[in-house]
Amino acid sequence: MESQGLTIIDYSVVAAFFVVMVGVGVYFSRRKQDAGTFFGSDKSVPWWLSGISFYMNSFSALAFVMYSALAYKYGWVPVTVSWLSVPAVLLGARFLAVRWRRAAKGSPIDFIATRYTPAMCKSLAWLGLPMQLLDNALKLLAIGTVVGVGMGFPLDWAIAASGLIIVLYTFLGGLKATLVCDFIQFFVILAVVFTLPFLCLGKVGGFAGFIDKVPPGFFSFTAGKYDWPYMIVFFLMVGSTLSTNWSLVQRYYSTKSDKDAKKMAYLVSALLFLGPPLFFFPAMAARIFIPDIPEADMNGVYAILCRAVLPVGMMGMVVAAMFSATMSSLAGNFNAAASVLVNEIYGRFVKQDTPGKRMVAARAATVFVGVAVIALTFVMQYAQGADDLFNLTNKVFGVFLPPVSIPMLVGVFSKRLSKRAGLCGLVGGMAFGLAMFVAGAWWPVLREMKPCYLATAAATIFFLVLGGILFKDTPEERKEVENFVGRLSA
Repeated sequence: MESQGLTIIDYSVVAAFFVVMVGVGVYFSRRKQDAGTFFGSDKSVPWWLSGISFYMNSFSALAFVMYSALAYKYGWVPVTVSWLSVPAVLLGARFLAVRWRRAAKGSPIDFIATRYTPAMCKSLAWLGLPMQLLDNALKLLAIGTVVGVGMGFPLDWAIAASGLIIVLYTFLGGLKATLVCDFIQFFVILAVVFTLPFLCLGKVGGFAGFIDKVPPGFFSFTAGKYDWPYMIVFFLMVGSTLSTNWSLVQRYYSTKSDKDAKKMAYLVSALLFLGPPLFFFPAMAARIFIPDIPEADMNGVYAILCRAVLPVGMMGMVVAAMFSATMSSLAGNFNAAASVLVNEIYGRFVKQDTPGKRMVAARAATVFVGVAVIALTFVMQYAQGADDLFNLTNKVFGVFLPPVSIPMLVGVFSKRLSKRAGLCGLVGGMAFGLAMFVAGAWWPVLREMKPCYLATAAATIFFLVLGGILFKDTPEERKEVENFVGRLSA
């Protein structure tokens, strides 16, 4: 099938999109800001804006790359996987929204110093940062892959350009610029999501033709290795991610009130339910009208089908939508990771701090995070190539997610665990997970998502409990913990 080439109109659409994004950053850079507004600790964001930003931060071009590859190969499976986020966010609305808003102040993890210890907070900053960088690098690799296929750019240039533009507007405008860009990017994505399914239906003879031509079992909720045990473990992973990811916690604590934090989560759950069938239908339809895409090229299926069905000028909108999906997620993560660097590392080493110095540190930290992610993306590109990004993501999170997320979650609910238990769980769980991953060089099954995540989570819980038994709180510390947890649940 002949692909639709890009025209000057497509390039103009993408260029205009970038100009708007940078313009938002410039606008907010000219408004008076301090580190508090730069990182959202002034708690002034409307719930609907925070909700759209949360939704945009909860996925990236990885969804269009790795989930579309799954949709092309298996059919309904990525919709099942995506819908696991809905109950996870609803549980977050019920049990975590108010707690996160009350707990966090200047960064997503600053409450750790009060609930556990300053040493635990500092360790979480140092050990949690690699997980954030790896997650961001995977997303940047995904957008580089899409843009490389969709626009014919060399992959290296696509990765570098994507990353630098994100750094630029986040550096200039902080969280407020990120939120407004998320809002604009949300509607850019909607324009594509509502158009592409209708064009694909025309290629397969309408919805009835699509139903008649799909392979057997295409609408099964599970397929292959993506069985129900896999889905259960993935639900635990996605629930942990949506509950403790630094940029998403930031969306909770930046809202105006406890009620707004809950309303934000309900909006997100609705969007997460409605979106997946529309997102992944084009890749399912492509199985019929582009039936021979090799397995090695399936990560590019979304870009391939877009080039096959879109009219002149619309491909530019798709590329802008791909950028939108990843830029929202990365910009939020850059800002959240920078807030941790400034508040939990810089702020604890610098004794004579001023608002001006802290603002300079905030922007410098944003640049550092962005450059580190770009560099790591190049390393991953050459190490991984076009292999299954979905599985690579899950392997990374299987090691790093439990030791970071479990102590955070337990800390805002439980009064029983001692202050020093958190550090035991973090260090012990991380050490176990890394040891298991290394051992996977000889026993590859240890690097699979299910055993890796479950074993690392069990080890983290074991070390949390062991730390609570070995290191008891003083009466003063016990009272501080009870007051902290009581304030969150009041």
